[in-house]
Amino acid sequence: MRTKLIAVLALCCVASSAYATPKIQHWQAPSGAQVYFVENHDLPMLDVAVNFAAGDAYDAADKLGVAGMTHGLLDAGAQGLSEDDISRKMADIGAQLGGSFDADRAAISLRTLSSVAEREAALDIVARVLQQPVFPEAVLARNKASLIAGLKEAETKPEHLSEKAFGKAVFGNHPYGWQTEVADVEKIQRADLEAFYRAHYNAKNAVVALMGDVTRKQAEAIAQQLTANLPQAGAVASLPSVTAKIAASEQRIAHPASQSHILIGTPGIARNDADYFPLYVGNYILGGGGFVSRLMNEVREKRGMAYSVYSYFMPMQQPGAFQIGLQTKKEQADEALQVVRQTLDSFVAKGVTEKELQAAKDNIIGGFPLRIDSNRKILDYLSVIGFYHMPLTYLDDFTQQVDSVTTKEIHDAFKRRIDPQAMATIIVGAPEAGAAK
Repeated sequence: MRTKLIAVLALCCVASSAYATPKIQHWQAPSGAQVYFVENHDLPMLDVAVNFAAGDAYDAADKLGVAGMTHGLLDAGAQGLSEDDISRKMADIGAQLGGSFDADRAAISLRTLSSVAEREAALDIVARVLQQPVFPEAVLARNKASLIAGLKEAETKPEHLSEKAFGKAVFGNHPYGWQTEVADVEKIQRADLEAFYRAHYNAKNAVVALMGDVTRKQAEAIAQQLTANLPQAGAVASLPSVTAKIAASEQRIAHPASQSHILIGTPGIARNDADYFPLYVGNYILGGGGFVSRLMNEVREKRGMAYSVYSYFMPMQQPGAFQIGLQTKKEQADEALQVVRQTLDSFVAKGVTEKELQAAKDNIIGGFPLRIDSNRKILDYLSVIGFYHMPLTYLDDFTQQVDSVTTKEIHDAFKRRIDPQAMATIIVGAPEAGAAK
């Protein structure tokens, strides 16, 4: 259930003037929840997601891991339903209960047939999971043991070590940089989950997304059914501000892996940042466009130093990370790192060409139909639009926004936001001569 949200999804949301975008309806339910709905009767299916500001950045500093454990145990038992009951009943009606979780958001999702019997049975289960979770002690103990085992194993993996060090280096003491350790998990108690649930899983903190084969009237009833009996609580406190500029740093972490795992980055942009479009389009040219990106050309195509190299912005409630990443042989790690830094330096200093910009726009806009070709993908966008308070016309406007970006805007935005001389660099599996614990 705890599939991690790929915050990069928001960066790929593009539109085409030649493709019909979904009509998004929005209202506030009597419970106080915000509702976003697209009515579509092409398939006899209903997709629903209920999102809360309850990601792991909302953990208390002395109770790390509680947010994730709370989300993970929501479907582990509800009033009158055991974990097995929930699983069996959903399977009997062919419905799927899922969820997603990241630093900002925690969500419960449902996919069900829209026929009355199946829909009502599935919604009754989800309503109880959301509004009457019991957080069984036995399941908590089991999940704690599983998470502890996973954390211990992860400490041997270079990709985990690099992401962990990167988060700390980029975000410092901000919650986006916090890391849940074994000792944190061992301290989690059932009372912690109940307290977190009451504080964060309330109707005023809920964003309900609905997509599919129901009418507006039915959607209104469903949203109210899922949120009417959530805990009564005030607004969730905002996350603290992220420090935009960091000092340059480099960590070399020894590891027996045959390849060096390299991450370079800095705080980037928030979801509603004014520089979003120039940075998004510019990054497509730098390292977000796969084989057509500059980083891939310089590192892989010209020099064969890595199978893949990428860059991305992860827009969050507060500025998320701008990250460049690659893996390469240990003996050429320093050379590859130098190439990456030189490529970034040149990109920020000189900007992009008109030819590169037009190719990026063509690829982004041309890929739009694949971004909204299923109910589930549209549901994801509804959740993003609702949670981050984006305009209802976001999908309609995106093509125009992308197409209006200029080379000057990209140059200006990168010059202001990305300082190649003030980046955090992590090398796990560093060349032996420079390795240091």
